[in-house]
Amino acid sequence: MADPEPVISSCSSREEGNPCTFNQHTCPSEEHLLEDQMRRKLKFFFMNPCEKFWTRGRKPWKLAMQVLKIAMVTIQLIFFGLSNQMVVAFKEENMIAFKHLFLKGYVDQMDDTYAVYTQSDVYDRIIFAVNRYLQLRSISVGNHAYENKGAEQSAMAICWHFYKQGNVCPGNDTFDVDPEVKTECFFVEPDEAVDTGTLEEKKLNLTLDFHRLLTVELQFKLKAINLQTIRHHELPDCYDFTLTITFDNRAHSGRIKISLENDISIRECKDWHVSGSIQKNTRYMMIFDAFVLLTCLASLTLCARSVVRGLQLQQEFANFFLLHYKKEVSVSDRMEFVNGWYIMIIISDILTVIGSILKMEIQAKSLTSYGVCSILLGASTLLVWLGALRYLSFFPKYNLLILTLRAALPSVIRFCCCAAMIYLGYCFCGWIVLGPYHDKFRSLNVVSECLFSLINGDDMFATFAKMQQKSYLVWLFSRIYLYSFISLFIYMILSLFIALITDTYETIKHYQEDGFPETELRTFISECKDEPKSGEDQLEDGPPVSTGRLSP
Repeated sequence: MADPEPVISSCSSREEGNPCTFNQHTCPSEEHLLEDQMRRKLKFFFMNPCEKFWTRGRKPWKLAMQVLKIAMVTIQLIFFGLSNQMVVAFKEENMIAFKHLFLKGYVDQMDDTYAVYTQSDVYDRIIFAVNRYLQLRSISVGNHAYENKGAEQSAMAICWHFYKQGNVCPGNDTFDVDPEVKTECFFVEPDEAVDTGTLEEKKLNLTLDFHRLLTVELQFKLKAINLQTIRHHELPDCYDFTLTITFDNRAHSGRIKISLENDISIRECKDWHVSGSIQKNTRYMMIFDAFVLLTCLASLTLCARSVVRGLQLQQEFANFFLLHYKKEVSVSDRMEFVNGWYIMIIISDILTVIGSILKMEIQAKSLTSYGVCSILLGASTLLVWLGALRYLSFFPKYNLLILTLRAALPSVIRFCCCAAMIYLGYCFCGWIVLGPYHDKFRSLNVVSECLFSLINGDDMFATFAKMQQKSYLVWLFSRIYLYSFISLFIYMILSLFIALITDTYETIKHYQEDGFPETELRTFISECKDEPKSGEDQLEDGPPVSTGRLSP
């Protein structure tokens, strides 16, 4: 009896003209099978979630999770933003209240112009601030109080800084100054009754030598509780305000500027009790934040797994290409396996996880890092919404923006580097030449903001008009400087920048109509002609094929 013909189980059906399918009556060589298997793996890897679902019935879990995450992270950000808004409003309103309480004659919008010009006015403002500090309990409409240090309350420190030696005679053009700075202080207790009396009586025992005086500082601490959060079903925070009133005479110009700085710290209240539904509401928010946290961890795991699989497939394809074609895979083809969208989503998930933990701690009143939490949640929400563009890119009509940005990015970066050299040159020149004559050129930061505004056509007339005409040469230079900058950046550099983006846009539109240039990777994959809905790719990925061998 003749032995039956051996059955080669590794052969699939292959149709003529399609390297991805095999006929039952033909068995291709081992090399062809390896190539076809590699093509199938690569083609499946670069499919979008819908095509993967049609091909293998794989559920688009990452897509569903990203859509859910967008909604959850946005809702979380809105709730935190509303809470943070009350914190910011409380800080700003207290700052305004302190200026009106402790600065005599203060009017809103005069922070840059609040100053005194006589010695009597300096003493008068100091005495006024001390009296207001002592009368705080009877005059303040807020819930402000002194800081307690055990059984005592913190005192106001009055310090003045001055040159160790100073003998100045402007009339004779002579001076004798020792630049060493000395400091003297005394303290005013909150319960101390101070009768300031007349200026000549100097009840504060404060005598200032204005020729040597640099600054006078009044520093004290107050506490308050933000009760408005109760109306929004949130536990109140306790605030520590460290106030510093500074009389600045460092310029010795005859104008002593007065400023009030407020260093704010938020802390957990020590002993509190609130009746009602606040605890219940806080518990619900904690549960929601925990759910957001778990969702982001799941998204992080799925995306990290996809990135790792992409790197593994990249190495597998590189080994296969080197073994069968004796060629190295180009860097651009290698980068095709690194999905930048997944990396951005991973960064977003990490920021959301950390921000959610901080938010939960803030709600539990264990931490008060509102600023850090705002940065983390804000940046993560931005990246989450940008990550949604990946799924719009699956549709050709929505993909134009993304393709244009990606194609134009290298050229834009090179163009901006060259333009930045010119921009920085104008910044330094404007700062050193026009700074003494124009308030918009007083510092490098302000100069940069002014020039950037000019590029966008903002505030042009005011920039020209505010130039002081004390020196005709400087005034003439300012005109040449501003006209040349505006002409160069608006009419040339900005136009070239727009032309660069437009040219890339037209190129991408042409590629969408006539086809994109094929790389070696895409050419290799394109030989597999199966449609995603054909069902030919129903089998799961096999083992690595770059060095594998078929069994007889």
